[in-house]
Amino acid sequence: MKMNGISYNNPEFFYLLLVLLPMIAWYIWKQKKAGASIQFSTDMGLARIPKNWKYYFRHSVFVLQILSLSLLIVALARPQSSNSWSNVTTQGIDIVIALDISSSMLAMDFRPNRIEAAKDVATQFISGRTNDRIGLVVFSGESFTQCPLTTDRATVINLFKGIESGMIEDGTAIGNGLATAVSRLKDSDAISKVVILLTDGENNRGEIAPVTAAELAKTFGIRVYTVGVGTIGTAPYPVQTPFGVQVQDVEVKIDEVTLQKIASTTDGKYFRATNNNKLTEIYAEIDKLEKSKIDVKEFSKREEEYLKYAIFGGLLLMLGMFLKTTIFRNIP
Repeated sequence: MKMNGISYNNPEFFYLLLVLLPMIAWYIWKQKKAGASIQFSTDMGLARIPKNWKYYFRHSVFVLQILSLSLLIVALARPQSSNSWSNVTTQGIDIVIALDISSSMLAMDFRPNRIEAAKDVATQFISGRTNDRIGLVVFSGESFTQCPLTTDRATVINLFKGIESGMIEDGTAIGNGLATAVSRLKDSDAISKVVILLTDGENNRGEIAPVTAAELAKTFGIRVYTVGVGTIGTAPYPVQTPFGVQVQDVEVKIDEVTLQKIASTTDGKYFRATNNNKLTEIYAEIDKLEKSKIDVKEFSKREEEYLKYAIFGGLLLMLGMFLKTTIFRNIP
């Protein structure tokens, strides 16, 4: 119920205002009965008697009582300000980032290397997705969930920062990484379910083929954006030699055909990142694509207003009691 820009959550309490009518009628009747019954031949002498301020304010206690009860009844009706309502766009998206952490991600065609660049850009992406749940899966020769879906962005970012190549057995199990991400999303009831899969190589490990994992993602309505990371041609890579770590140029091999197949199967999109700036642009495009696909829902934010009515009503009630027992104690 709305009245004068204010909505009331419990408007049925306004019926209590009807109780004030018999109280007012009783007070008026009582005042008339309280008049003197002694008769005088004339009131000219009494008319010259000055009336003090108490005479003019003799009904103030009753007025304060009526006002206080009215305010307390309004508080019970729970007024809520409608001018604080706002429209909020809810993302309703669950996103799992599946990150390749194989040793090839140490290649230095990105600054300072592929894995650190991927972590930095993903961290910026996570920071901007304020209304979504984010999860993290890492894979190389095997895969595991680094962070389940959560709205706690600080936790996800901290776990991202702790990722290092060599945490698990080396290799590139793209299928396993995608399947693990799908398992985190399959039971989600979000408006949109998304996997961002980032790798720099070819599938050479794991029990699940990448295309099979893509079919699984499609079954559960999960869209997969695949990102191939690596420059064109060769890339500098740190190699351990008898003389210590030396940087050598290594051929970049990315299975773009498979990554494109995964994306097309799940109604996603394939991207190729050849440097830090391109990777940043890819995440920005994914961010834009997902925000353009979601539904917009309208929510009303209401601000409770009953407390000020209750406090003011209580103060008036106490003021009336104070005046009744002190200044106006001898006035009927």
